Amino acid sequence: MFEVGKDIFRRGFTGRRGGTENRGRMRWIYLGFTVVFFVFAARTLQLGIQGSDRSRRAGSDGQWTVSRADIVDRNGDILAKNVMSGHITLRTREVTKPDEVANLIHQAMPYEYSLAKALELVNSGRRFIYVKKYASEHQRQMVKQAKLRGLEIEPVQDRRYPKGRMFSHAVGFVSNDGRGLEGAERIYDDYLTENKDPLQLSLDARIQGVFYDQLSIAMQTYQTKAAMGMLMNSRTGEILAMVSLPDYDPENLRLDPVSNRLFKPMRAVFEMGSIFKIFNTALAFENGIDKEYYVKEPFAVRLKNGKIVKRVTDIRSFKPPRPYLTVEEIMVHSCNVGSAQIAMDLPEDAQKDFFERLHFDEALDLEFGRTERSLMPPKWGPVERATLSYGHGMSVTPMHLMLGVNAVTNGGIYIYPTLQKRSLGVVQGERVLDEEISAKLRPIMVRVNEETSGKRARIAGIEIGGKTATAEKYVNGKIDHKKNVTAYAGIFPAHAPQYTILVVLDEPQPTKDSWGWRTAAWNAVPTTGKILDSILPLLFE
Repeated sequence: MFEVGKDIFRRGFTGRRGGTENRGRMRWIYLGFTVVFFVFAARTLQLGIQGSDRSRRAGSDGQWTVSRADIVDRNGDILAKNVMSGHITLRTREVTKPDEVANLIHQAMPYEYSLAKALELVNSGRRFIYVKKYASEHQRQMVKQAKLRGLEIEPVQDRRYPKGRMFSHAVGFVSNDGRGLEGAERIYDDYLTENKDPLQLSLDARIQGVFYDQLSIAMQTYQTKAAMGMLMNSRTGEILAMVSLPDYDPENLRLDPVSNRLFKPMRAVFEMGSIFKIFNTALAFENGIDKEYYVKEPFAVRLKNGKIVKRVTDIRSFKPPRPYLTVEEIMVHSCNVGSAQIAMDLPEDAQKDFFERLHFDEALDLEFGRTERSLMPPKWGPVERATLSYGHGMSVTPMHLMLGVNAVTNGGIYIYPTLQKRSLGVVQGERVLDEEISAKLRPIMVRVNEETSGKRARIAGIEIGGKTATAEKYVNGKIDHKKNVTAYAGIFPAHAPQYTILVVLDEPQPTKDSWGWRTAAWNAVPTTGKILDSILPLLFE
């Protein structure tokens, strides 16, 4: 552009008319454009410098805006917060008093910079240096008050998690540029970046703390591979506690393996064992089955032509009180043989349809993330129907299981969970079971807690219903009799449930106190009992 302009300025503009009048006019036009260009360039440079200085002064004065809202629990306790901080920077070419700058650096950070080292830094001639990243408030204040050219504060916001590992999976963490990457930080990223008011979750830090402590103890006591626990409001779907171990440090991700970030209650699938007997009993009531079954083992599962395709047995410790058990007694005593017989008496598609009602056949798109898809049977023949009656042959996530138990015991309404605090109102959900059948299940679960495997989860003063589960794991396509998953699902108060609890331990080991047993009654149940003993005063205060 300038070369063309110079040519016009020297030789004029040769148009149709030519002549000196045209050449003079073009010279003035060129001069005008040149002046405007340099004025514009100078003004742009000035605004850039002013903007940079203003930003630096704002950092020194502490006048800056938090770019991400806080996350708090249901009681306002802070779970995630942007903390005002700053880096001390040095621009050596702007320094006018090198001795004073070096002395200030030494005084502010005596253990990091001797006076000689500070002088060497100031005289290095380097354009820009981070003298101290995430300087303390005292250090920043010293720099601010000194007002020495070249020594400045660069503002920075640091995301902090006061509860540390306790909420790592539920709350998540952010990237270096402040974007939510996991947990609530990711799910509610838009809200957190667009609002100043805190995001209030349904979680209760006090209850979460109890779950975290007791599951950590259980993991150590029983040397488990993993431990999980959740508590949900049966009516509103609010999640009050959600813990998955092992965990990670959200403020220092390098400390833990990436695998620890997997939130197992939603992303790991397990055969859930005898808790499925709750669903089997509901199916029996729904289909009008009301009789006694002969429970002598093994029970032979036969095809229509009489061929035996499966022999169902119970665990070694099972001792039925008498050879004939009712539908209710089969669930109370967790009888595999009786459960399989009930399943054989159900209409052919009843079991499959029921599990589809409970959404066991699909990945759940929940408000706070997507679950893993369940592993359903490839076919639904007699063997599958028999084994599914006591929780084998289908793998689901703990979240699937908790929502299913909640649905069949809260009056028959399937409620989707939430991590946001809700007020108690009309229950929103899908009816999956008749209310009368749901009411018949609850006293049976109370009997489990009072008479059989759930005894160690009893708490004086409140009626709790529950069901235990112990399922051996498949390893490389084969059952490994030395590895199992144990679980306990509970509801309380049982006569009108307000809460559903689930505790799962992955591969617990036997202890001296368990007499060599590693079933749910010896690990998942007492762990749940300790949790309940601590949280009940908080829930009903």
